[in-house]
Amino acid sequence: MTAAYAGRLFSSAALRQLIKSAVDLCCLVAVSPSAAMCAIEAEVTERGDASFVFWAQTFALVPGLPGVSLRRAFYRLTLDQCDKSFFIGFGAIFSHRHSRIEQDAYVGPYAVVGSTWLRRGCLIGTRSSIVSGTGLHSQDSQGRWMATDTSQIRQIEIGEYAWIGEGSIVMADIGPSAMVGAGSVVSSAVPARVVVVGNPARIARRLTAGADEGSHGAVKAVSIR
Repeated sequence: MTAAYAGRLFSSAALRQLIKSAVDLCCLVAVSPSAAMCAIEAEVTERGDASFVFWAQTFALVPGLPGVSLRRAFYRLTLDQCDKSFFIGFGAIFSHRHSRIEQDAYVGPYAVVGSTWLRRGCLIGTRSSIVSGTGLHSQDSQGRWMATDTSQIRQIEIGEYAWIGEGSIVMADIGPSAMVGAGSVVSSAVPARVVVVGNPARIARRLTAGADEGSHGAVKAVSIR
């Protein structure tokens, strides 16, 4: 690689980063009124999320890269923590503002995420749901199921580099580098470096260091998206 070619690559990367930073800044300005409404709501109500959910649903419907940028900007201003490298696809929403998102986390299209801590590099597949714990509903003395008890909301942690397959339902913590098979239902904590599948999800395989370095043998038998 010549010095001139390397210089052109550096200039191109720097230009892309400059454009991305400018777009992110414009989106932060664009969503600031809606974020301000959410902040006011949080101050005057103990657990008010109506304004937050309204704007989350609104920005979820913006297509393409502009939508990704707007959603990221909105969540950077409203969640407890949100890294600027976060990606969230079309139709995906957070239903609770008490969530944390670390570097390079990915949420696929149409995913629904409750109160969650997304650790660095984790992947949430399309149409997955992360529910804020298993104790959100209870029955009254007449056997009727009650609406969500917000006092029972629990923050679910998705570990670093964990992979949640398409259409999965997660109600418990997922360990670092674990994989959840497509369509699985997770109701109890998943340890690190395992593959879980099924309803209820059970450990199907343990991952080795070789799998993390590019060997696919440890996970080939399991359909993960």
